[in-house]
Parts: sequence; C-alpha cells; structure tokens
Amino acid sequence: MIEAKGIVKSYGDHQALKGLDLSIKEGSIFGLLGPNGAGKTSFIRILNQILAADEGEVYFKGQALKAEHIKQIGYLPEERGLYPKMKIGEQLLYLAQLKGLSKSTAQKRIKEWLNRFELWDRKDAKVESLSKGLAQKVQFVASVIHEPELLILDEPFTGFDPVNTEVIKNEILGLNERGATIIFSTHRMESVEELCEDIVLINKGSRLLGGKLHTVKSEYKSGWFIAETAQAWQAAKPSWESESLRSKGQGDFSYRINIGDDAKEELIQSLLNSGLISFKEEIPSLNEIFIQSTQDA
Repeated sequence: MIEAKGIVKSYGDHQALKGLDLSIKEGSIFGLLGPNGAGKTSFIRILNQILAADEGEVYFKGQALKAEHIKQIGYLPEERGLYPKMKIGEQLLYLAQLKGLSKSTAQKRIKEWLNRFELWDRKDAKVESLSKGLAQKVQFVASVIHEPELLILDEPFTGFDPVNTEVIKNEILGLNERGATIIFSTHRMESVEELCEDIVLINKGSRLLGGKLHTVKSEYKSGWFIAETAQAWQAAKPSWESESLRSKGQGDFSYRINIGDDAKEELIQSLLNSGLISFKEEIPSLNEIFIQSTQDA
C-alpha cells in the first residue's frame, strides 16, 4: 500500500527525518511507533501531503504519491480539528463532500454512523456542546465516512473511557476486515500488541527496528523461562541463573530461570524431576522493547 524510500525532512537546522525507509502491506494494521520528536508526525503529514519531503519518494499502491490519492486516505489527527460553531450533521456533510462524496451518499453514511454511535439525535447540536469523548467520535466519523483505502490514526483513543475505547477499537478492526489498510500511531503499546501485525520503531528520524510484531519480540528474547513445580527445585548446573518468584505473588515453587547456552530439554528434565506444572519462555513486552531500543540508541 505504502512504500517510502529515503525520506528526508528538515525544519531549518533540525532534521526530522533522516532517510527513512519503510513498507506497509496492503490490508494490514501497521504500528508506527517512536518517542516524542522521533519524526512520526512529519512522516504522517508527508503521507497526507500537508508537507513535502525534501528528499526521497513515497509510493501509494505502486504510484508516486500525488494529489488525487488524498481522496483515498482518511486521517484522524492527534490534535483534533472540528469547527466548534458548526452543527455536527452540517460539518460531517461538508467534510464528506470535500472527500468527493455526493450529497445524497454523504447524508446516508452520516445517518448510519451517527446511529451507530448513538448520536443521530444530536445531529443539529454544535460541536462545542459535546463532551470531549463525543466530539472524538464525530472526528472519527469524519475520518472514515468516505471509506478510505488507507486510514491513518494518530492516538485514536485519546479522550475515551475504557468502554468507548473498546467501541472504537472494534470499529477499527471492522474497517480493516472490510479492506482498509490502517496506520496506527500511538504510545499505548498494549493497543499495538493487540491490534498490529507489523510495526516500525523510529527514533530521531531514523528507523530502529521493524517487521512482524512476533518476529521483533522473538529477536528480543533474553533466554529466561518461567516454571512452576510441585516441589522445591534446585538448579542442576551452576551456570543456570534462577530466582524464586514466591515473593512476587507466584506459587510456592515458581522460578525464573536463565540457562545460558545450555539445552532447553535438559532444563525441562530437571524440572520434571521436581514435578513440573507449567513452563513458558519469557517474551518481552513491546513496551519493554520500546524502552530498551530507544535507550540503546
């Protein structure tokens, strides 16, 4: 869907993007991650043609990105941009027509979406009269009403309580199931782990890591395992590091073990002799990977 090659963007002496390369598969939910100031917003604005890259190329479905592609893109910005004095229905109609919808098609879809979010009876209310959460829902509708092929979501859950976060999350999954490719930019790593197939982490304008989420997590495995046994267990080799997890709220015989370069099978056999109940490899969370990789960089 999207391929970026060697994207460079500077603001005066500050280089926000330093030859960024990335590829986003059609039909995927793609996590665009990075700390504040990493260059995420600059890249998103280039995709939306709000800004132009100083160097490099962006391709949309194999074609060089151009003005006509805007109607195939939906964008939910982190800093919301609704007109507070306009009525909800009039505002959505205006924004939908800017994206190329006819008046009749726009009105039909507005009614469908506002009914879905239980806002149809508020269609004549001004945006300024809405709570932050309801205004966020209107902004979401404005971003998706033209059924974009590419949907860019920048911190989409900001301002939502847990119930409405789940509502929006389900809508995002539904749009993806119906064919939309989604770029998901957020600092909420638990949402990325739940929703995204592929990710890229950028820092100071450059790519740090990326790929399939499960592959990235596997690359950061540290060799630690979590085991629970029926009886007290003693490490069979001096080289094996271990700590009891009892003090951390685990069972009486729970352990965190690192076997270095030794065989996993030998460890399992040792644990079986103490009545092995459960055994799993410790996989770092995306939040831990985010912190470690950016600190290392």
